[in-house]
Amino acid sequence: MGYLLIKSLHIVFVIAWMATVFYLPRILINIVEAGNEPAVKARLELMGRRLYKFGHGMFGMAVLFGLVLWFYFHIYGAWLHAKLALVAVMLAYYIWSGRLLKRSMAGGALPPSRTLRIFNELPVLVLLGIVYLVVGKSF
Repeated sequence: MGYLLIKSLHIVFVIAWMATVFYLPRILINIVEAGNEPAVKARLELMGRRLYKFGHGMFGMAVLFGLVLWFYFHIYGAWLHAKLALVAVMLAYYIWSGRLLKRSMAGGALPPSRTLRIFNELPVLVLLGIVYLVVGKSF
């Protein structure tokens, strides 16, 4: 497979994973705002569980194609280390979102809706840094 195909596949799977990173916290907000509606809450938790599982697969594929780019096509540089650090932050955010979902499914309390709304905006800033590093390769 050629470089452009591998890079394209990496980007597609990153986009799919980022969709889960952005939408899972939104589901958590909806769970909190569902209040005492058990049917709505159960449906949202089901959606969240499926989305979280989907995100695992998308992240795995993005990593696989990223590793091919790194090792086979020798893509490297200081910018890559910074990018990977930000990806690790994004992964930690994703895992934390998943833990909040599991807490909700176990009957535990979630943070207030306002807190989750602020929490929902954080990955945009991290993504901006990642895109800047990838496009600019400034160091």
